[in-house]
Amino acid sequence: MNITDVKVFLRESNQLKAFVNMVIDDAFIIRNIKVIEGDNGLFVAMPSRRVSSGEYRDIAHPINTETRTLIENVIIEKYKEVLKEALTSANESSEKSKEKSKEKSTEKPAEEPAKEPAEEPAEEPAEEVKEVPAAE
Repeated sequence: MNITDVKVFLRESNQLKAFVNMVIDDAFIIRNIKVIEGDNGLFVAMPSRRVSSGEYRDIAHPINTETRTLIENVIIEKYKEVLKEALTSANESSEKSKEKSKEKSTEKPAEEPAKEPAEEPAEEPAEEVKEVPAAE
C-alpha cells in the first residue's frame, strides 16, 4: 500500500485540529479523517458515523497495527508541515502589516501646494436711486 496524497484542512478548535483526505495508490480516497488533540497528544480518528444505538462506528479503518501506524505517521507529519507553513505565512503577513503601519506613521504627509487666497467677487456699485417727482 502506498499513500500517494494527503490533503490537510486546518481547523481552529480546541480538540479538532484538522480534517484530512488521504489517497491510496492513486486509486482510493478516504475523506474526513480527523486529527485530534487528546490528553496524550495528537491522534488520528478515522471517518465514522453514528449508528442506531448512538455509538460511532468507523466507516473505513486499517485492520492491522502496521498499517494504522503508517497512516497515523504520514497524516501527523503532513499536519505538522501544513501547520508550520500556515504559522509562517501568518507571521510574515503580520510583520508586513506592522511594517506598513510603521511606514505610514513615519511618512511625512505630502505637502499640499500653497493655495492662493480665493478672490472675492468685486462688489457691484450700488445703483443710484433717483427720486422721481410725483405727478400732480
